[in-house]
Amino acid sequence: MDPSNQPQGACNSSEKSGMLQPTSPPPAYQDNPAGYPTSFPSQPVPPGSDVQGPYPGQPVVAMQPAVFVTATPLTNPLPDYLCYSIFTMLFCCFPLGIAALVFSCSTQNANYSGQRALAEKNSKMACILNHLAVAVGITIFVWIIISKFVLTEK
Repeated sequence: MDPSNQPQGACNSSEKSGMLQPTSPPPAYQDNPAGYPTSFPSQPVPPGSDVQGPYPGQPVVAMQPAVFVTATPLTNPLPDYLCYSIFTMLFCCFPLGIAALVFSCSTQNANYSGQRALAEKNSKMACILNHLAVAVGITIFVWIIISKFVLTEK
């Protein structure tokens, strides 16, 4: 059969059976491939070391098992002022309300993870920012009312 007359990809059964049969055994493993030295002369091996790493002369490093510490939530959690922060953010002073909201969420996380000192600090800062936002909101509201009635009557 002439291979030039067959469509591309077609072959006869004798060629297929010949492809499945290995023609020669695979080459044997060589302990020392050509071009590589038989030893590593630049790396001295300490005498008496029975345990070595992946390379001669390197000691094995023992890995410690991972330790997982689970934190327990605080039994008496500190107030997080979350509702107060949302109120001040929406109705009083938006930038200070956002900052107070961030500290409120940080207080919740610290309460949940058992970090009392961090929870105290964040709770105090959220409270201060909320009070400040309310004061700014009231001041702006009073200033708008005064400017509306007092300055427009003249």
